[in-house]
Amino acid sequence: MEKVQIAKHVFQVLNKEYITPHYIRVTLQGEGAKDFAFCTLGANNKIMVPPAGQKKVKLSTIDPNTGEVILPPESERPTIRTYTHRAIDVEKNQIVIDFVNHGENGPASRWALNAEKNDELGVAMKIRKTDLVPDVDWYFLIGDATALPVLSVILEAMPAHATGHCLVEVSGEEDILHALNHPGFTFQWLFNADPEQGSDLATVAQQVIIPEQPSRFAYVACEYSSVKRLRQYFRQELNWTTKELYAFSYWKSGITEEQSAAERLEEKSN
Repeated sequence: MEKVQIAKHVFQVLNKEYITPHYIRVTLQGEGAKDFAFCTLGANNKIMVPPAGQKKVKLSTIDPNTGEVILPPESERPTIRTYTHRAIDVEKNQIVIDFVNHGENGPASRWALNAEKNDELGVAMKIRKTDLVPDVDWYFLIGDATALPVLSVILEAMPAHATGHCLVEVSGEEDILHALNHPGFTFQWLFNADPEQGSDLATVAQQVIIPEQPSRFAYVACEYSSVKRLRQYFRQELNWTTKELYAFSYWKSGITEEQSAAERLEEKSN
């Protein structure tokens, strides 16, 4: 199997705007955007966040003689988090990443809240095309605020005749993302000001009436517990096949990304 290439570059903040009170869009500038031309929007990337209070990001390097990875000094070592490319503009050398604003609690949210023009962020991405959803007659898109970038990309790529239902959980009514739309979809917004304390997303999703269609597909992206319940619902109760469902947890309540990575990947393989 051919090894997938990974592009890794440092970008500078060009612009930051609040799309909603809890949704921050950051436009990054850098020559490295050209390497991302063959990536799929909505696919996961890795961002490298500098330590709190630092404006520059120091990336690891490879020793040309030994091939060993050389890490930056611990005091300058970035925190790595998984995010999503919202947009790539190769001609302008720009990429766009959206952040959920949940205060100073996490390194990525803290960075986005405090980011200023020319601040640096490292970004790495696999150079490959990925089909996010297949071509079917009806779609069920389910996600929390962390899934808004990928759900937006999926809907923007849909043909006008596509049909489906989109269920999204955000903090409050003021966080409804009106740009998330498609003429063939119905949209349902669920409000939860404290998703760390639990969510009704899976319960509400199970109440949605699924129409009889020759083919269907569900895309689920949210917190671990909700994903686990919904995977069981689609696979065991509705008897949907693995080709009819994509479900992956972006995060697990109360646990950092590093601590939850193995558990989330194991759940995905079930």
